[in-house]
Amino acid sequence: MDTGHTAWILAASALVCMLIPALALFYGGMVGSRRILNMMMMCFGGVSVVAVLWALFGYSAVFGNSVGGLGLIGNVTEYLGLGQILPEDPKAPIPAAVFAAFQLFFAGITTAIIAGAAAGRMKFGAWMLFAGIWSTVVYLPVAHWVFAASSADGSVVGGWILNGIKAIDFAGGTAVHINSGVAALALSLVLGRSAGWPKSEHVRPNSRPLVLVGAGLLWAGWFGFNAGSALTAGNSAAVVFLNTAIAGAAGLLGWIALERFRHGRSSSIGAASGLVAGLVAITPACGAVNPLGAIAIGAIAGVVCSLAIEWKYRLGFDDSLDVVGVHLVGGIIGTLLIGLFATDAAPNKMNGLFYGGGFQLLGVQAIAVAAVLVYSFVLTWVIAKIVQRTVGLRIDPTDELRGIDMAAHAEEAYLVDEEPVELGSPSRA
Repeated sequence: MDTGHTAWILAASALVCMLIPALALFYGGMVGSRRILNMMMMCFGGVSVVAVLWALFGYSAVFGNSVGGLGLIGNVTEYLGLGQILPEDPKAPIPAAVFAAFQLFFAGITTAIIAGAAAGRMKFGAWMLFAGIWSTVVYLPVAHWVFAASSADGSVVGGWILNGIKAIDFAGGTAVHINSGVAALALSLVLGRSAGWPKSEHVRPNSRPLVLVGAGLLWAGWFGFNAGSALTAGNSAAVVFLNTAIAGAAGLLGWIALERFRHGRSSSIGAASGLVAGLVAITPACGAVNPLGAIAIGAIAGVVCSLAIEWKYRLGFDDSLDVVGVHLVGGIIGTLLIGLFATDAAPNKMNGLFYGGGFQLLGVQAIAVAAVLVYSFVLTWVIAKIVQRTVGLRIDPTDELRGIDMAAHAEEAYLVDEEPVELGSPSRA
């Protein structure tokens, strides 16, 4: 067992864990002041539900031997409760326990991303129920398809996307971003629009500085997300780290350049969103491209995702925090562009169209994208409908207008002293 690799994955796991409060800050700053606590609670609450399910059967469903050898779902009883992974395996480069913790946060953050589409209008209890069902029925199978590797001797069969068609997804463009993005679309359609959408006062960000801080922490945490997926402290992790840094910056520049061209100014929300769009797009491609490819993918994602967020107004669906425009569209861009920009000089060691590899890789990537899109959208729609008809999805319209923080949590984020204090009077403790 390599202590250097183990130390790096422990650190990477902590960085991925940091994505949770980072996302809560990023989302929380973008909603109205009477929605921020609920938005942040949805992030923390959803991840917590997933973490418990992961320990009970989730890890086994993703990384257990594929049932029937079909590559569709792992054996949920193989690592039930995770007790089987605690003894040290001297043949393994890192402990199974740290790998399980690392992947736990992948499952949690994927579910939390969806919450941005339901900001301010979904019952908190309904969200917690939805998060548990969705992670079980949607995330676990898709993660098995994408992340579970077959053993060299054939004794363990992994997921069909990774081992069957051999699509490239280094850190989760399909399993995390396309999966959560299209789920956000299905949930927003079932949930319906916010009161007064699209001109409600609730859509005004309560704190742009919080959005920027959240985006910066997401950038830092993303290094653990992507470079940690190398599972070693070596050259692959270094290349991925570099590509992640470059693509995030290119995404930010692409978004604000388009804003400047179209509207004559570059916004802080646009900068934060462009940074995240670039990070989303490089996630599947970070081990497949060189730095020039990372710049291209990040910049393209920044521009296209900026344009994509306008679709919700044209199509009439209320994706409150643009999960569809950033995560779904960015995930598709990054996954497909591997087919163009992949180079065998990168850790994945495959060539795309621009490096003499032809169209085959692009076709394989498109199959992976289509499979996750269809599966996740259909199952999410069904889950949302079931929750709607059992416990209900929407909060009371009056509570929605008053602000969901008081209705759901009996708390306010910002306490304002209603009694005016005269100038020159002593301040009160």
